[in-house]
Amino acid sequence: MKKPQRDITLRFLAEPQDVNFGGKVHGGAVMKWIDLAAYACSAGWSGRYCVTAYAGGIRFVAPIHVGSLVEVEAKVIYTGTSSMHIALEVTACDPKSLNRRITTHCIVIMVAVDETGQKIEIPKWVPETDADIKQHDTAVRLMEMRKQIGEEMEIFVK
Repeated sequence: MKKPQRDITLRFLAEPQDVNFGGKVHGGAVMKWIDLAAYACSAGWSGRYCVTAYAGGIRFVAPIHVGSLVEVEAKVIYTGTSSMHIALEVTACDPKSLNRRITTHCIVIMVAVDETGQKIEIPKWVPETDADIKQHDTAVRLMEMRKQIGEEMEIFVK
């Protein structure tokens, strides 16, 4: 059996239709690119169709200008039975200089599903390096925080 693919990088050119009224790439376009990379990463790991279950902690650190070369790096940092926590980092640069700068980062949770839309078991990811262990442990802590946030958010749900 082929080893699952843990990470992927997607590249885009920021086009005029991606720009908001302020002249920068709008957050919705960046979030779309993030979702595409999270899907490609999770499908590569699981070998299955995957759906987005959660996107959070998104931080827009710096603007992206039209014409920029954008890279969205995605990697698995935790696996459950059917879910994968994907860490994403977006960088951008002028394609002539290739002087990259981080613009956005977040965590997305994807779930592998079968043909009927039911959750399906995926390969387990085991951290190997110190950096992997640190990211894995952070993902576990974030799960606990999301539970607390979810409980607090119940007030807004009818």
